[in-house]
This record gives sequence, structure tokens and C-alpha cells, in this order.
Amino acid sequence: MFTSNVDDEEIKEFYKVISQNVKKFRIQKNMSQLELALIIGQRGNAFYNYAENNTNNKHFNLEHLYKISQALDIPLCKFLENKKPKKK
Repeated sequence: MFTSNVDDEEIKEFYKVISQNVKKFRIQKNMSQLELALIIGQRGNAFYNYAENNTNNKHFNLEHLYKISQALDIPLCKFLENKKPKKK
């Protein structure tokens, strides 16, 4: 049986990187949280705010990231880029 060697802290850091990248690119494109929330299918920006700020255990899923990448004209892979070195 396969067991993952990824711990909860690494997953939290993964979500944090994605949130920070989404926020960075949204700001670069001069788009509000509400505008982007509506594009990804949210009726308001509460969920979007939580996901972008990595709070309340809310995270963007693949569909959200795809829609955001299309709206911001950013390659999807850019949301996964982590400029910080991995902890050992």
C-alpha cells in the first residue's frame, strides 16, 4: 500500500502559495475580488476572500483556478509556482 510522505503543514503551504499567487496576479490586472468572484461563479466575494486570504479552511479548486487563469490571462501553472525554497 502506498502512503504519502506529505504532511499537513506542506499542504497548508501549498494552498498558501496558490492564494498568494492568485492575489498577486489579480492585483496586477487591476481586478477586484468581487469581479473575480463573480467570474468564477460565486454570488458574492465571501468565499473568494477566504480562499484568496487562505482563511476559514477555504481553497480554490481546479475549476476556480482554471476560470481565474482565463479571466486574468495567466497560465494555470503560474498559480503553482513557489519562489521560496522547500523546507527540509
